[in-house]
Amino acid sequence: KSVYVVATINFNIRYLFMEKRKYRAKELAEYLGIGLSTVWKWAKEGKIRAHNISRGVTVFDIEEVLINLGMKEN
Repeated sequence: KSVYVVATINFNIRYLFMEKRKYRAKELAEYLGIGLSTVWKWAKEGKIRAHNISRGVTVFDIEEVLINLGMKEN
């Protein structure tokens, strides 16, 4: 039982520190502290890249967005 508990704790700790990579437009706006319309404007202008994963579902890769906005080095 102790092995199971340790494995569960290790998994939970790793999960807590994993950052989500793909964000929907509204989530990205909240993350960056900008308006939703700004997210779509920047995507349209090519400032950030939108990834269409299915009809009506668009996501943004947070690492890519931060690099494109100059908020993180490559």
